[in-house]
Amino acid sequence: MNNMKFLASLLHISDPTLPIGGYTHSNGLETYVQKRIVNNRETAKEFVENMLKYNLKYNDGAFVKLAYEATESKDLKAILKLDEECNALKCPKEIRQASQKLGLRLIKIFKRNENFEFMEAYEEAIKNREASSHYGVVFGIYTCLLGIPLYEALFGFYYTSLAGMITNAVKLVPLGQLDGQDILFELYPIMEKTAQETIELDRDLVGLCNTSFDIRCMQHERLYSRLYMS
Repeated sequence: MNNMKFLASLLHISDPTLPIGGYTHSNGLETYVQKRIVNNRETAKEFVENMLKYNLKYNDGAFVKLAYEATESKDLKAILKLDEECNALKCPKEIRQASQKLGLRLIKIFKRNENFEFMEAYEEAIKNREASSHYGVVFGIYTCLLGIPLYEALFGFYYTSLAGMITNAVKLVPLGQLDGQDILFELYPIMEKTAQETIELDRDLVGLCNTSFDIRCMQHERLYSRLYMS
């Protein structure tokens, strides 16, 4: 039982319904739907799968892993550099702002009951405008401090990210609720594989460009009508 003492923390931090505002962001999916690129179950699954394999793995997922490792070493300078790098890589303004807001809200939730000196030092850097509170970085810090193993932390991060995207796809396309659940089931093996690949990821590949995703996110800012903030 002691080997599973991290489970409650993992379930809590990776809960897709955690009130940090993730449900208000579509990560460009709304643009894909309005342009009829994503228009059925198959294309919705393709969007979510590609986001995982070609975007999250090299960007936010990679920053979870790197922030986790820097926290293990209590290396705040490394955390601040990662935060700065993450900020530079998020070209679409709304995506950059969303990441910062999600990170701040995650801190506000957990600091009420979990006090860590390392996180307090990171918060001080945020107040001094030395850091931008990006979600992937905050998630990596907290999962390390909460004693969640790295693989499980990454799987939880990918699970909550994909569950949110699938929920948005169900609403936007629209799809049936069971279609969304089927997509989630089908992506379990890919989440497992991607979590392991993220642990072994070449540092030089972090921040790999995703031009199409970035363009659709930028176009989202100028859609005539929209339901989501990004």
